[in-house]
Amino acid sequence: MPKLKSIYICSQCGARYPRWQGQCRECGAWNTISETVDAVESSPSAGSKAVVNAFKLSGFAGQSGTGVVSLNEISLEKRPRLPSGYAEFDRVLGGGIVQGSVVLIGGNPGAGKSTLLLQTICKLSARHKVLYVTGEESLQQVALRAGRLGLPSDQVRIAAETSIEKICTLAVSEKPEVLVVDSIQVTHVQGVESAPGSVSQVREGAAALTQFAKKSGIAVFIVGHVTKDGTLAGPKILEHCVDCSVILEVGSDQRFRTLRCHKNRFGAVNEIGVFAMTDQGMREVRNPSAIFLNRQQEVAAGSLAMVIWEGTRPLLVELQALVDITQYGNPRRLSLGTDQNRLSMLLSVLHRHAGVELGDYDVFVNVVGGIRVEETASDLPLIMALLSSLRNRHVDRRTIAFGEIGLTGEVRPVPSGQERLNEAVKQGFVRAVIPADNAPPKSIPGLDVVTVKRVADLLPLI
Repeated sequence: MPKLKSIYICSQCGARYPRWQGQCRECGAWNTISETVDAVESSPSAGSKAVVNAFKLSGFAGQSGTGVVSLNEISLEKRPRLPSGYAEFDRVLGGGIVQGSVVLIGGNPGAGKSTLLLQTICKLSARHKVLYVTGEESLQQVALRAGRLGLPSDQVRIAAETSIEKICTLAVSEKPEVLVVDSIQVTHVQGVESAPGSVSQVREGAAALTQFAKKSGIAVFIVGHVTKDGTLAGPKILEHCVDCSVILEVGSDQRFRTLRCHKNRFGAVNEIGVFAMTDQGMREVRNPSAIFLNRQQEVAAGSLAMVIWEGTRPLLVELQALVDITQYGNPRRLSLGTDQNRLSMLLSVLHRHAGVELGDYDVFVNVVGGIRVEETASDLPLIMALLSSLRNRHVDRRTIAFGEIGLTGEVRPVPSGQERLNEAVKQGFVRAVIPADNAPPKSIPGLDVVTVKRVADLLPLI
């Protein structure tokens, strides 16, 4: 008979400890270790443990019993992807829904996770068999939302269930091509002695759904909650065992939603899709650059458009900078949408290699639209925006810029320079300030390309 034993599990990485401690040795997080109860065998032998574990994990990554084969003997027949009905959603997934894949969708409360999946399921139901399992809402609530959005729901199969075993049983009987579980934090696995939403329940539930998807070939969508800092709640193994992990982010103006991919075994990572939240549900935005470049006719000093690379496509956004004489003893440095540490580094480079002193000025940087810029291609337009605000000289609104700034003051190239320039021409820009190594091999009609090698070369341009 199994007996109960208290163990301590980290909520961030799932590491186990025999006693409580303040910091997790695996991930370094503080105050994330909590007590839980685990059922263990009273006196199992080492051999029996291995047999039990092997039985539990058998077939986790597909059909078991195939033995060891040569790599060239494996069939490479491609399975057709299922189009979701939304081009932006398919872009984030890598081209469509892969059969037998597990997709984890996270987001803040009210971001629209359930709405997006319900719309996708209703569109898929016209061509494929689907099953929607809700654990947080009643069937009437889901039906009311579908009716309010005007979605075709006659072919959508739906059930209210929180038991992982019963969910898998329903999927076996219904035989859908796509299964949605909303959400993983309210489900539970029989035999796990902990409350739903705990580390053990989330880990075992996700592992069971992943194993079921690989064996059955059913594509599974799992809804996950996020913490206050925007990361997925639960252990990190939740993200490791799924095939694709995406986050639905809310913009600063609450009108747009950005679907960003953080992990994808079947496509590009860091791909984004943009949706607009309307009274008719989520509507995809085919040209996101037009949203983030909704600029005034007369652009003030410190405003500049830049080209960033998101996944497999370029994206044009507006960067704003404000440089003002400080009113206090310590100058302020504030960056919204970009890395604040990188801003401090660029200010030092600007002083050392261009002779521009900003030690007595407050510096504020903002990326319009609430988008987060992670890549270093924003260094050059950031420097230009700072110089524009400092000298109170506006940059022509049809000017675009991109490039990386090194610590020695050189302007370094960035990937996909030609594609960035083509997107700028498509959006109506006539002038581009880029690194010299990103210069196109031949001239682009309608675009004046200005190349720079050093950060000091930017001074005559402002």
